[in-house]
Amino acid sequence: MLIMGPPGCGKGTQAERLSRRLGITVVSTGEVFRDHVKNLTPLGQEVIVHLDAGDLVPDTLTNRVVRDRLNQNDVRVGFLLDGYPRNTSQLAELDFILAINGHALDVAVQLTVDDAELVRRMLHRATMTGRSDDTEDVIRHRLELYHQETEPVASAYSQRGILLSVDGMGSEDEIFGRLLAALRASFPRP
Repeated sequence: MLIMGPPGCGKGTQAERLSRRLGITVVSTGEVFRDHVKNLTPLGQEVIVHLDAGDLVPDTLTNRVVRDRLNQNDVRVGFLLDGYPRNTSQLAELDFILAINGHALDVAVQLTVDDAELVRRMLHRATMTGRSDDTEDVIRHRLELYHQETEPVASAYSQRGILLSVDGMGSEDEIFGRLLAALRASFPRP
């Protein structure tokens, strides 16, 4: 399964909670990138060049990192992707990676939050963490990129009939409750 949504929607927090509840591993591309960089792997050395330049990691490199991560033993019984796929090219690659192992995605969860609330949340987070790169202009640019590149991914999963859209407004507990309810409604237990 995967969880998606715009920056600041709380997908990382909800992914971790869902992971603990379902007993599956969260595969966060951001975490995978940081691990490779920290451990000075060859992939990490390639990633750092792009991050130091302030660029997004290119699809070809991101796909290699995800392919490598999804071939590890801890994801054999299930996983929850966070931060991938972020565009339709990556969606096609994910389909290919899963098909090689005879798998397909079961569900894609999209957390929805209006842009004004996202800007408010991220500005608050920037104040709390001291992140000087989270200005309102940068935040709005990230949201534009999400709308242009990632919303078509959600649309593709909707057309496949596997997208669950969950309201991401409210407290962490309220959102998690709605997330669990949506999953239970889609995957009732026998």
